[in-house]
Amino acid sequence: MTKRACAVVAMLASVTAACSHPAADKPLPPLNPRATSLGSGFGTMDRLVEAARHEGVLNVVGLPRTWAGYGEIIDRFSGKYGIKVVSTAPEASSKQEIDLAAARGNGKDAPDVLDLSMDVAVANAKRFAPYKVSTWSDIPDDLKDATGRWFGAYGGCMSIGYDPRKVPTPASYAALARPGTVVALAGDPLRVASAFSGVMAASLSGGEPDAAKGVDLFARLKKGGMLGQPEQATAVVDWDYMNAARAARGKGGAAWRVTIPAGTALASYYVQAINAQAPHPAAARLWTEFLLSDEGQNLYLKAFARPARMEAMEMRGSLDGDAAEKLPQVPGTPVILTIPQQDQAKAYLKTHWAQAVGQPG
Repeated sequence: MTKRACAVVAMLASVTAACSHPAADKPLPPLNPRATSLGSGFGTMDRLVEAARHEGVLNVVGLPRTWAGYGEIIDRFSGKYGIKVVSTAPEASSKQEIDLAAARGNGKDAPDVLDLSMDVAVANAKRFAPYKVSTWSDIPDDLKDATGRWFGAYGGCMSIGYDPRKVPTPASYAALARPGTVVALAGDPLRVASAFSGVMAASLSGGEPDAAKGVDLFARLKKGGMLGQPEQATAVVDWDYMNAARAARGKGGAAWRVTIPAGTALASYYVQAINAQAPHPAAARLWTEFLLSDEGQNLYLKAFARPARMEAMEMRGSLDGDAAEKLPQVPGTPVILTIPQQDQAKAYLKTHWAQAVGQPG
């Protein structure tokens, strides 16, 4: 045999040996449904899926089907993995989600996962199980807890949705005080995060929040009989993904439009957390992996919400470009309120809102 033939035989033998002992043959970690990462508790996504399917159920709370695409997200997850999703109290606020989790303890009907405003997640971090999804490095540092107890999934900017047949494009929140306009918030700002953020978007001046300014505007609207409910409103102050969804389905048969006034772009992200007492811990971890996967993130985007991994996905070419082009335009750099700013503003509203505004409508 020639030296060349010997070399070829040796090479083939080497390749055969490598194929028979791949790196994937290394021992997998013991199955641990309450692990802090995919690698430490399952080793592979297939093992996580198998463990979640064995549990068979995922309990969610505070997820309206019309909110940020959750109707399609839940259906896609359930269909893909064969896991029944049980939705409890879909209209619950972040605080109510926490209360419900506390009330149900480690019962079989306790929520496995929670979808929360960041301030509520930070205040209740000890209630959550640490878990870092496979795409952890793509989530901006300011949108995640270093230990993995909560992490951003999607967000948006506060906006004004309006009926162009009845309202000219509002150049500012103050422009909503135009006679004949009926303005709505997405609930009570003392209890609903999106309504609170609506007041705070109206409060921005030079990028700084002034809760008194926001309360004063809505007090004037109330006094003028211009504050009502979203169903009858000609202008709704809400997250851009909610107003964009109204525009997509033609709210009230109108050509509903969405605008974010210059100088008042207020952004916020909702975060995911796994209940430390989740009755279905593997399904809970699979859910978060799905939400932070390219597929899950693009489902948020399809519903006009801005994925937490948007920048990284755009760089890799995995972002749904067509959906991204449909997002409302954001003028300038959005402001994200710090926790102390939120706390200060909430204290002001707690003292002044009821007396100045009361309930809308």
